Amino acid sequence: MNDIPEALRETSISKAKIQQKRKLLIRSILGAGPILILGGTFFMRLVPLPSTTSSSSAISIQLSPVPKSIPVVNPSPEPLENVLGHLEYKQAPISTLKAITSDGHVRLRLNAAEQFIEMQKAARDKGIILTPISGFRTVSEQNYLFFEIQRQRNQNPSERAEVSAPPNYSEHHTGYAVDIGDAKTPATHLSLDFEKTAAFSWLKNHAAKYSFELSFPPDNHQGISYEPWHWRYVGDQESLETFYKARNLQQTPSN
Repeated sequence: MNDIPEALRETSISKAKIQQKRKLLIRSILGAGPILILGGTFFMRLVPLPSTTSSSSAISIQLSPVPKSIPVVNPSPEPLENVLGHLEYKQAPISTLKAITSDGHVRLRLNAAEQFIEMQKAARDKGIILTPISGFRTVSEQNYLFFEIQRQRNQNPSERAEVSAPPNYSEHHTGYAVDIGDAKTPATHLSLDFEKTAAFSWLKNHAAKYSFELSFPPDNHQGISYEPWHWRYVGDQESLETFYKARNLQQTPSN
């Protein structure tokens, strides 16, 4: 009763009615929500009073300046879309590339290029000659490889996608992917027969030391045809995130 004005204590209004009016007052305030914006400058916060007060329903009203900006929590990211099983990749800046062939036609990102050259030297010491067939490709180059070859071979998009990615969806855009052949058996280049070569056998046993891995092994999660010649560099943070973040997002189920 200490929080009831003295004048009300002596009136004929019953305690029950006083309690009812108090509850109605609190309900009318709380009905507007725990936070009210006042004039665009302040917001009102309703805070329970300490337990020392005799009424469990007592509240305090505090005014605080409205923040200039209210942070927005972004929703969970949508799963990364794919086209015919291929994930989307950005084209590497030309300035980040380094040639790995004497004619300069095959290029990779700097770290990938340096590690490939080291790997090539190590293989050569064992009598294995690793030939880089294709590295970085622009979107326009991939456009030709996908659509023009598709027309020449009379393939439908699904058939073509089993062996070549659509433009904007090729690992070669990243500058981290390289097609490798065995110089001693050029007839096996870009074919499943490469799996039978000494070069492929050496890569299986040693490529991980140089941070290269097979992109599309048998029964891969993307459903892309097995490509024993297609390897990718995953030896630094950017390359690792490029491939594994894309993989994780693609596997995230849609809501």
